Amino acid sequence: MSEESKNGGTPKSAAEAKFIKMTTEPVERLVAQLAVPTIISMLVTSFYNLADTFFVRQLESDSMIAAVGIVFPLMAIIQSFGFFCGHGSGNYISRALGRRDYKDAETMAATGFGYAVMFGLGICVLGSLFRGPFVTLLGAKTEATAAASAEYMQWILLAAPFMTGAFVLNNQLRMQGNAFFAMIGLTSGSVLNVVLDPVFIFKNGDKLFGGAITMPFGLGFGVGGAALATGLSQLVSFALLLGGIHFSDNIKIRLKNFSFKPYYFKGIIQGGLPSLVRQGLASVSTMALNHAVGLYIDGGEMIDAVQAAMTGVSKLMNVAASALIGFGQGFQPVCGFNYGAKKYGRVRRAYWFCVRLGFAVLVCLSAVGIIFAKPITAAIAGSSELAQSIAAVTLRIQLLSFPLMSWVMLINMMLQNIGMTFRATVVAMTRQGLTFIPCVLGLPPLAALLGFEPVVGLETAQFFADVLAFFISLPIGLAVLKQLKEQGDQLEDRDERVRSQKIDD
Repeated sequence: MSEESKNGGTPKSAAEAKFIKMTTEPVERLVAQLAVPTIISMLVTSFYNLADTFFVRQLESDSMIAAVGIVFPLMAIIQSFGFFCGHGSGNYISRALGRRDYKDAETMAATGFGYAVMFGLGICVLGSLFRGPFVTLLGAKTEATAAASAEYMQWILLAAPFMTGAFVLNNQLRMQGNAFFAMIGLTSGSVLNVVLDPVFIFKNGDKLFGGAITMPFGLGFGVGGAALATGLSQLVSFALLLGGIHFSDNIKIRLKNFSFKPYYFKGIIQGGLPSLVRQGLASVSTMALNHAVGLYIDGGEMIDAVQAAMTGVSKLMNVAASALIGFGQGFQPVCGFNYGAKKYGRVRRAYWFCVRLGFAVLVCLSAVGIIFAKPITAAIAGSSELAQSIAAVTLRIQLLSFPLMSWVMLINMMLQNIGMTFRATVVAMTRQGLTFIPCVLGLPPLAALLGFEPVVGLETAQFFADVLAFFISLPIGLAVLKQLKEQGDQLEDRDERVRSQKIDD
């Protein structure tokens, strides 16, 4: 039997070299090396998501900007299933490689990818059949916003299978330490999206940026053009990521290795359920926000302005969070390999390095955002002065609590990576579910009782949700870090006894 066949399609020398690197090199250096490409890819991806809102903003319509926010829960649903299969299979694979079980890793690679594409096809079919009711469910409150949302949604639904598949390919690449290939796949699609946006949205002669630029050509699809550009860019990313899997030293995806065995789906659940819950609740929380606007805000113009403002702030906060998420993604393969190899001290050391550096960076980013909130939101959050004013206040308030997310997000990633599914799921539920949904539904009437406008409750909901999420996740994380220390101490004691016994013998 050849070396390659014995190891599930991955040459033994390459796999052994990677194992040695991931379990012996200083964790700070490893995290930094792996985090740079993931931070770049996450930032570029966030900027292209922001680009949709930015270019749609040039249409001078709050309802069209609101439509981008209305469809965001659909994007979150697609992402939730992609991350469910991607994080579930990727975390399993990294631990399997830490155990040097290459055949098991290859089976999971094909299984995670296959389930993701099937989930994407299901979303595409169901969403297309019930597009009208879906728009209402997502929170469209005015006729103009509902029409724009339906137009935007149709292209996102068609791209769903490629989006879920791309999320799996991206996560499997980076969880095996090949973040560079993942970066190429994601950033190429993102850059293409930014290029295609103005071409698809505007037509020849349209004025952009207050008349500063006149479009020399364009297809003039309006808000639907932004979604079409997103769909095509996701297709390109999918193809490039699939090529990255093939040409790297990653575990190869061979569909013949797909398994319906409950064991492997259970493995996906263990590593991916927190992501499914987190992203799923992000969808539910955005729908809750959209419906809260309809419940507590009067007047169609005001509703569109508030939804446009919240859409812009959400996109901006996603850009800021993407840097932390990318940094955490550099930590995850280091965590997975070393946890699989029972090097618990290295897991703790890498975690504390990421939390401290992440907190410091978020403090700096928050300070810049608070100072320049008005010009930043003016470029993104709505075309009316009312929308821009609401967005600036909301952004400043959310940034006050944002540095606390360094703990919440990173402890969630670590718990998920080491297979502590229940605790990871609880932490994943805190920010967008357990805390945000009650805040966004309860604070507007509370603000009215205290003599403020209900919109104040919407502006402050995420701040209070973040603070509560931090205090819920803090003791959970500290308990697990203590447990890892005890496990590491026990292994050191055992090794010391073995060495002493050998000396005595």
